[in-house]
Amino acid sequence: MNINIKSSQLSVIIDSHGAQLQSIRTADGREVLWQGDPAYWTSHAPNIFPYVARLTEGKYILNGREYGFGNHGLVRYEDLVPEDVSDQAVTFRLDATEETMKKYPFDFRYRIRYETEENALIIRTTVENRGTERMYFAVGGHPGFNVPMEEGLRFEDYYLEFDEESHPYRIFLADSGAVTPRQEVYEMESHRRIPLHHDLFDHDAVVLHHAAKAVTLKSDRGSHSVKVSYPDFRYIGFWHKPQTDAPYVCIEPWTSLPSREGIVENLALQADLLTLDPGKTWSTHWTIEVQ
Repeated sequence: MNINIKSSQLSVIIDSHGAQLQSIRTADGREVLWQGDPAYWTSHAPNIFPYVARLTEGKYILNGREYGFGNHGLVRYEDLVPEDVSDQAVTFRLDATEETMKKYPFDFRYRIRYETEENALIIRTTVENRGTERMYFAVGGHPGFNVPMEEGLRFEDYYLEFDEESHPYRIFLADSGAVTPRQEVYEMESHRRIPLHHDLFDHDAVVLHHAAKAVTLKSDRGSHSVKVSYPDFRYIGFWHKPQTDAPYVCIEPWTSLPSREGIVENLALQADLLTLDPGKTWSTHWTIEVQ
């Protein structure tokens, strides 16, 4: 089921399956969101919960038992219930079921709310622990944006620019998508700018820690841009399908990292996972602004 919301400047479509964005259009009809060309990547903007990316061997350990789920967790594969639908906003809800608890043994309630406000789309995520055990989880976003954004421009005309100078380090991923021990200071132009070129992603995502908390995709030759702000997220990733000329870039705020290479993680011991005690609620937000 698709839900449409809009502001004076944006029209947004969200599918209740995975609560995944399907379209972000400007008032003049320009599509901002990647439309899922199967030649490169069929998704648009998967939601991440309760784990980022891949588990080593597709499994993890908790309380001495093995569990597992697909890439980026559970939400992207489930049908969510629309709530509080209005012209400008919608909330989607996913409650734990017998089937989800076979993969992730927690009684959770996950909500994601999309709100339009002029040229901005605000994404709010809330997680409730309705069970009796401490929860371990991660949250993230994975939207793809069309590049180039305007006729006559090339992919290489664009760059990613952080709102302020920062000195992040890059966390390198193995071919499997797992985290390797290799980490290096990531050099950027003027400590802010990453020029785009397709081979930037030949070795999977560029994942940064300690970067600034907002980044803009833009070109000096164009008039359109997309800014993603993620004040509460530890990591930011940039990706398109490796070793291709894919005409999009994903900007991915993550609270936590994937599994380490060669290690089947114990969720209770993975240092960067979020924790939530019984009866408690956790929430965060991030924003997409379109110019």
